[in-house]
Formats: sequence, structure tokens, C-alpha cells
Amino acid sequence: MSPAPRADEGRGPVRYGPPAPESGLPALPELVTVLAGAAGQTAPEPPGGGPVLREAACGYWSRRGLPAHPQEVAAAAGAQPLLLALLAAYGGDVLMPRPHPASWAPQARLLGRPVFQVPTPAECGGVPDLYALLETVRRVRAEGGTPRLLLLSIADDPTGTVAPPELLREACEAAVGEGLHIISDETWRDTLHRPRETVPLSPAEMWPDDVTVFFDLAGALTPASWPAAVARFPATPGGAARRARTVDHLTALGALVAGPVAAAAAYALDEPAAVTARVTAAAALHARVAAAVHDAVLAAGALARPPRAGRHLYADLGPLRRGLGARGVADSMELEEFLGERLGLPVPGGHRFGDELGALRVRLDTGPLLGSTPELRTESLTAADPLELPQVAEALDTLTSALRELR
Repeated sequence: MSPAPRADEGRGPVRYGPPAPESGLPALPELVTVLAGAAGQTAPEPPGGGPVLREAACGYWSRRGLPAHPQEVAAAAGAQPLLLALLAAYGGDVLMPRPHPASWAPQARLLGRPVFQVPTPAECGGVPDLYALLETVRRVRAEGGTPRLLLLSIADDPTGTVAPPELLREACEAAVGEGLHIISDETWRDTLHRPRETVPLSPAEMWPDDVTVFFDLAGALTPASWPAAVARFPATPGGAARRARTVDHLTALGALVAGPVAAAAAYALDEPAAVTARVTAAAALHARVAAAVHDAVLAAGALARPPRAGRHLYADLGPLRRGLGARGVADSMELEEFLGERLGLPVPGGHRFGDELGALRVRLDTGPLLGSTPELRTESLTAADPLELPQVAEALDTLTSALRELR
């Protein structure tokens, strides 16, 4: 487990972003074989990705009810440069739900774009509350702004929730009605904890001409150290123009997918049996651990929405404010440092995700709870009940004790 950064190392808002929740699992052997077999490729993919990679992305989306043509797809070396290029291509002020992934706002600010955060409904994160969205658009325009983009995520970081179809539909209908283009981050859609009970609806299914979809393959398919992300543009003249501008920006950034990584990414996007088995097993593992973490949070008297996707949940320790205050913790920065030192692992505070500094919220990731070595983490993947493994049980006990001490 990686220790939390020390205060004397500095805490720049981007240097400790933090990264997206990692799986904690070793790379799938079949993917390693494909990557190794392509290691002799010395040239990167062309800007926007080569035909094999883009065809594979089209197949991936088609199996999810989003047919696409390779000319409507662009690939990049990671989600951050891809999002930066998308924002640059579309222009205008950016709206996003609060809280939101830690990587979103820095991309907009690098471009000098105003960012307006919109509260989320009580049921989930990832999408804005309908009435708050309409009021924010009205206010921004009244102040001379030009709101043109809404960023949202159907399966959310940091909250670990999945937007119900009716709430997603309401928010998207309002956004499109106000002339906003929607960029849908669908990185976590393949990490559902209860896939038979949860419906991951993409806005592009409802408003295909008004939605650009992108996702980071590290969400479910490939290791985070192999940067690859893909975007699907509307099949319209405007979509084609924006794809071209996006590829121009990716070229300027040098965000080209490495040849060996592209081969592994295309293999993963084709979803052979080995990949789908790992995705299913990893989602089930993290669902089991996340449920245990959620139980520990509630048992301590804190709050958290039940996690439905991903490798994380978002805990509100506001009810424990008195106990935290007695330990010198009054805001999320201090809470991040306090829990990080107590648990020996990163516990990013809500301020990393655009939340209020005074709110005592943190994202709790499940990956670091699986063990400290690749062998232990693999054992957790194959165990009948991972919670009974010594390394997982010990990590959960440490977390439970740390939270109970604050009551």
C-alpha cells in the first residue's frame, strides 16, 4: 500500500490529484502477452488512434447499444489529455456536478475556462440536480458567461453511485434544451457491483447528436500504467468537425497511444473471454470489499451512499465532527492527512473533488485493502470470500477501528 503524502512534501492540487481508484490487481496475463508481442513496434499510433484500435472501440460501443464508425472515434494516451483536447475542441464555459472526478477541473482551468459546479441530487452523484442546473445556467448567462458544456458521469467517481435513468434523462433533457453539449465520462460503466440490478444508461442513447462519450480503459479493461482512452463523437457534421479539432489538439499535445499499448487496448476492447472474466471477477471482488467498507462507515455513525460501481465510496464524516475536532480535524484537508496517517494509505479529502473544504468528506478506495503484494492481491481475486483473507480482514479492522475511535 502506498502511504499518504506527508504534509512536508507539499500538497499541490494537481500533484496529489489524486489518481482515479486503481484495481490493485496484477495485469491480466493475456494482456501482458499481447503487449509483449507488440513490444517491437517502435512507432506510436497516428493521431487519434490507428484503424485497428478505433474498430475495436466501435465494436465495444456497438455491444452496448451505441453503434459507431471508426471516423467518429478518437483515441489518446490517457483520459486527461483526451478530456483536455475535447474541452478545447468544444469551447465555452464548463458545468460539472459537485463533487466530480479530481481530474476534470484542472483540464478546464489549463485552458482558462470558467468552471461552474452544480449540486447533485440526493440519490446519486455524477449528474447535476435538474433545478440547480437550470438556475446555474441562468445565473452564468446573466453574468455574461457562455455555458456550452456539461460534463457528467453515469457511474461516478468519487461517489461510487450510478445515476438512475430517470434522473439522468431529466438532467440531460434540461441541458440539451439550454443548448449545452454533453460530455459523458463512462469510465466506470463496466464496474457495476450488481449488473443484473443496475442499468447504466448512456446519454448518447437518448440524444445521439448532442453527446460525446469518452472513457479511460483503466476503469475496467487495462492497467493504469498503460495509458489509453477513447472518445465517440456524434455522427453529425458538427461532430466530425469537433473530432478533427480534438485530433489536432492531441497532436499538439503529443498524446499519441504507444504502439504496444494500442495492441493491448484493442485486444481488451474486443472483450475476449479472458478479459470479460477478469472484469467480472474484479467487479465482484471490489463490490464485496466496498460493501464491507460501507458497513464500517455506517457502524461508526458516519454517512455514505451505498456503492454501486467502481472501487471506491464517498464517506461523509460530518456526524463525527465532535470527535474529529477533539483531534484537531476541522476540514477535509486535515481529515485527509489525519486518516491517511492513521490508515497508512491515501484517503483523498472532498476538496480534491470540488466539495466544500469545511465538509468532512473523503473517498475511500478498496484497491489498497486487498494486500501489499501482487501475490496477495491475486489471492483476494480468487478467494471464495475475500473478507476472510488475513490481509483484507486486517485492513478492514484497521479502518473500522479508526472510524470507531471518532465516535
